[in-house]
Amino acid sequence: MNIFIAKLSSHTTSDDLANLFSQYGEVSSAKIIMDRETGNSKCFGFVEMSDDDSGQSAIDALDNTDFQEKTVVVKKANPRENRSSGYNR
Repeated sequence: MNIFIAKLSSHTTSDDLANLFSQYGEVSSAKIIMDRETGNSKCFGFVEMSDDDSGQSAIDALDNTDFQEKTVVVKKANPRENRSSGYNR
């Protein structure tokens, strides 16, 4: 399951996310999204968990909780092709 995490601290690392989510099951990958121009965190990221039940448990437990002094949003990520492009074609 691919999980979207928003409202992260600008200091949160991919390892921090992996450690947080590993409490709920096996983490396949964890990534903080970085701004290409500045190299700074965009304060959101994605965690891939190998098992949907573990992923849902993590979402249920972590959504709207405090992590590194920020209240984070945790939800199932939308597939890329279903995301809004931000403009009409």
